[in-house]
Amino acid sequence: MLVRKCFKQIVSLASYSTSASAVTTKMIEERGVRTITLSNPKSRNALSLSTINELIGHVTTDVEDIKLRCIVIRAEGPVFCSGHNLKEFDLNSTQQQHQSLVFSQCSQLMLDIVSCPVPVVAVVDGLAAAAGCQLVAQCDIAICTPHSSFSTPGASFGLFCSTPGIPVARSVSRKMALRMLLTGLPITAEEAYQAGLVSKVVPQESLETELKIITDSIESKSRTVISLGKKFFYKQVETDLQTAYRMGEDVMVSNIALEDGQEGIKSFIEKRKPSWKHASVK
Repeated sequence: MLVRKCFKQIVSLASYSTSASAVTTKMIEERGVRTITLSNPKSRNALSLSTINELIGHVTTDVEDIKLRCIVIRAEGPVFCSGHNLKEFDLNSTQQQHQSLVFSQCSQLMLDIVSCPVPVVAVVDGLAAAAGCQLVAQCDIAICTPHSSFSTPGASFGLFCSTPGIPVARSVSRKMALRMLLTGLPITAEEAYQAGLVSKVVPQESLETELKIITDSIESKSRTVISLGKKFFYKQVETDLQTAYRMGEDVMVSNIALEDGQEGIKSFIEKRKPSWKHASVK
């Protein structure tokens, strides 16, 4: 019964159309926080090619500006993101190039999130399915409300969530990843938290407060140090333990040599608030 209910939900999510020319996202930047909002709730915030390209632009524009300290990705409506726009995946052979472009651009978006020098935070208040779940899993930090849910339901309608499974498998245990990918069944917010897919579950009324705690904490630190730390994290996490430690030793020494590294140590010794320079690292 649950499988049938989930399948009906999946079909509902897939049966929409979007306009390629319509703007489907919004972006504002205030006090160092760039907020990107998926703003096409009629399509359940599907990741059409045009939407993906908009997101790439928002995530990559002026990221070296030292005033930028954090990027937030959120959505309007009851669905965070329902995944790819299945209308782009018909059987017309002339569309194969387009399909390849959709997947390559989606992969580029995920890689841009990783290479972005500032933290990228997903704020989820609803369903994140398929490539929408992929987007959440790829962000550096993810917070959600208790009624949020997460799924990779592609196999239920003949399109296995192979690319969504890439960051999911790197966030949760293998058994949980395969349960999600092979059954397509959704997991709850609490299950997502216990599995490591999201960082924290907070009541809906506390969502903005929790987000501000996160962004304020990031903003209070050296952008240079945060950027260095994020870059090293993603580099070391894919290597063996011995190599990771060797690389980590060099990074720590380089960190100390930074102007903000020296300032942080001095401010700790002198028991004062640090005055960061946020100097870029080549």
